[in-house]
Amino acid sequence: MQYVSTRAAASAAASSTQQFSDILLGGLAADGGLFLPTAYPQVTGDELNAWRELSYADLAFQILKKFATDIPEADLRALTAKTYTKEVYKNTRAGEKASQITPLRVLEERADGSKLVLQALSNGPTLAFKDMAMQLLGNLFEYALAKQDEQLNIFGATSGDTGSAAEYAMRGKQGVRVFMLSPHKKMSAFQTAQMFSLQDPNIYNIALEGVFDDAQDMVKAVSNDLEFKRRYKIGTVNSINWARVVAQVVYYFRGYLSATTSNEQKVSFTVPSGNFGNICAGHIARMMGLPIDKLVAATNENDVLDEFFRTGVYRVRKSAETYHTSSPSMDISKASNFERFIYDLVGRDGDRTRALFQKVESHGGFDLSGKPGSDGDEFKLVAKYGFKSGKSTHADRLDTIRDVADDYGIVIDTHTADGIKVAREYLEPGVTMIVLETALAAKFNETILEALGQDAERPAGFENIEDLPQKFVVMPVDVQKLKDYIAANTGL
Repeated sequence: MQYVSTRAAASAAASSTQQFSDILLGGLAADGGLFLPTAYPQVTGDELNAWRELSYADLAFQILKKFATDIPEADLRALTAKTYTKEVYKNTRAGEKASQITPLRVLEERADGSKLVLQALSNGPTLAFKDMAMQLLGNLFEYALAKQDEQLNIFGATSGDTGSAAEYAMRGKQGVRVFMLSPHKKMSAFQTAQMFSLQDPNIYNIALEGVFDDAQDMVKAVSNDLEFKRRYKIGTVNSINWARVVAQVVYYFRGYLSATTSNEQKVSFTVPSGNFGNICAGHIARMMGLPIDKLVAATNENDVLDEFFRTGVYRVRKSAETYHTSSPSMDISKASNFERFIYDLVGRDGDRTRALFQKVESHGGFDLSGKPGSDGDEFKLVAKYGFKSGKSTHADRLDTIRDVADDYGIVIDTHTADGIKVAREYLEPGVTMIVLETALAAKFNETILEALGQDAERPAGFENIEDLPQKFVVMPVDVQKLKDYIAANTGL
């Protein structure tokens, strides 16, 4: 399996491919693009049938071996077996079995044959779906670094859950340090405490005086400084990391196989989405041949993706136009992984993809609506990829949290509430709609208290996390100061 940058010129694409291990530790390609396989591996109906009874770890191995063809299969099987255990994914709720890793819960079953189903993805150590990929990434990184006798300084940005998932996955790993940016005072108290309370010497938390998009821009600025990146051995765990995206593909297969008894049945997915990484994994699963009907992106008030899927216009907001909401992990107005989908949408034309995303930097967006003066007409092709979208507001969030608690007796987090609200708008006769859970409600207790008048239940070990001592530094939006901080703490 070979990988190519989304911005590779047609004349250079064939000669610039790399293997999985070559791109594992990095993020952006040297040309500023993102990595994708030169062709998506295909899954047959016979394979789907054979996979129905597999454990999550074995299913992960079967899917990952199609993408990581340069890692010996015995090593890859050992890595997935080490990662996906009921001991790691143990934060289950009533009616869930830890051995299932990502159990389904049917919320609604209607007379027309439609179903609304919730897929639990938050049973890992930081109570968020990010653990599903990040735990594997930590083990892959340690494996690769040991093989190469190397060190790695992970640099990333988080709007909430990525940071803690990365830090919990990398704490204590040999040869790894983590430098994590987050927007200062713009995460929930639980999210902040989960990251900043870690005292491990290889964990560095940087609270940025800006919004998430500022942090994301700084990650890209450092990643594009190839000499700095090389000298200080900078890698990334943000959702632009290909290994993280492909690890997320696995739970789409598990969700589909758990919800169906035959490959003739239709399933759609609704995905709370800000940075487009989670739903991009669904797009890849669909391109591999998984029978997905619709992929529905659910946004909050920061509705850049919803605007594109309604109009064909991708319009990035400035920092001052990015809302701080009660589903803060989606407070994003520049979706990093969106480039991967656009590359497929424009016929895998690297020159065209590069031009479109250069226009994002110079003009704040692009227009594929096909209207006079637009940048193209590919929006008309979006439907064939199954994408739909919707938007949820704070009021919607509160109403949905109350409805789900009253109707089904479960308390959901704010992002999952966005997903359920939008999913209900796209229920179709005879089709199961799976909503991907984002996190446990305890991580966003401020809004749960507002909605229900009572605190969200916390798993054991998290009762007083906000009271723990916190270790972090506050920094202005200044790339040079950031580089100086990283250089001073890498030991290189």
